Amino acid sequence: MPFRIVFAGTPSFAVPCLQGLLESDHTVVAVYTQPDRPAGRGQILQASPVKQVAVAQGIPVQQPLTWRDEAVQRAFAEWRADMLVVAAYGLLLPQVVLSIPRLGCINVHASLLPRWRGAAPIQRAIWAGDEKTGVTIMQMDAGLDTGDILLQKTCAIEPEDTSQTLHDRLALLGASALMQTLGALTQSHIHPIPQEGRLATYAPKITKIEAQLNWHQPAVLLARQIRACNPAPIAYTRWNQLNLRVWQARAVDRPVSAAPGTIIKADQQGLEVATAQGILQLLVLQLPGARPISAKDFLNAHHDALIVGNTRLG
Repeated sequence: MPFRIVFAGTPSFAVPCLQGLLESDHTVVAVYTQPDRPAGRGQILQASPVKQVAVAQGIPVQQPLTWRDEAVQRAFAEWRADMLVVAAYGLLLPQVVLSIPRLGCINVHASLLPRWRGAAPIQRAIWAGDEKTGVTIMQMDAGLDTGDILLQKTCAIEPEDTSQTLHDRLALLGASALMQTLGALTQSHIHPIPQEGRLATYAPKITKIEAQLNWHQPAVLLARQIRACNPAPIAYTRWNQLNLRVWQARAVDRPVSAAPGTIIKADQQGLEVATAQGILQLLVLQLPGARPISAKDFLNAHHDALIVGNTRLG
């Protein structure tokens, strides 16, 4: 039997899940998403990607600031939903809310729980050098991504994956896993599996301070950091008293004797920088107020200020 579903999500990651529900036999009676936020240089209020889809489909949209408001909780109960489906929503749901739907609440999480509980599982998996990740459909409880596992699907992390490319694959995989889970729930074929808490790792949001490159780290780790921070918050280093963003780079396994952070080579292929172990070849760079450009174009524009062997980054 199809379910009456309330969907809660905000960014583009959640859109495939909502679209999958809309194309199914289930009924999405309402969508909850975060309030419109100022965006762009003009700081114009912008609806979330999930809200844009919901409005286009004529689905009622709710945007509470908090779920601790009893009026918000009563309004949610009035939807008489069988289930709340959550995907990258971004607001905390108190236990009283989780208990309202007849079948509880399920969450689409972008990792293989209990690894990478928290807000930035995709970025942390890349940064840590994980070879695989995936999505978990879990029964929500009051903890931080601690609920019982209903279904998991695995995805390889490719050597050149950024957080954006991996995000896009996991968003589609999450939608597929969600629909498979709902199909099994309609047949009562799901057997929840408790998480092993001793195996848990955590994925806090990456701060701007964390995004700064430390040239005393190995090149391989710095390359992972750059991929993890793309498209946000973007890894950076200091050059000429400016923040120089690094969008793309490649680790080169070659011995180096120069001090970490020293530019040891600059040509049409990129800027080669000494690290604690190996060389990091910078490929796409961005200065404040400018657009990202290739290392070739950066070198052409700033060749007088880049002295090989004497220019230090950081």
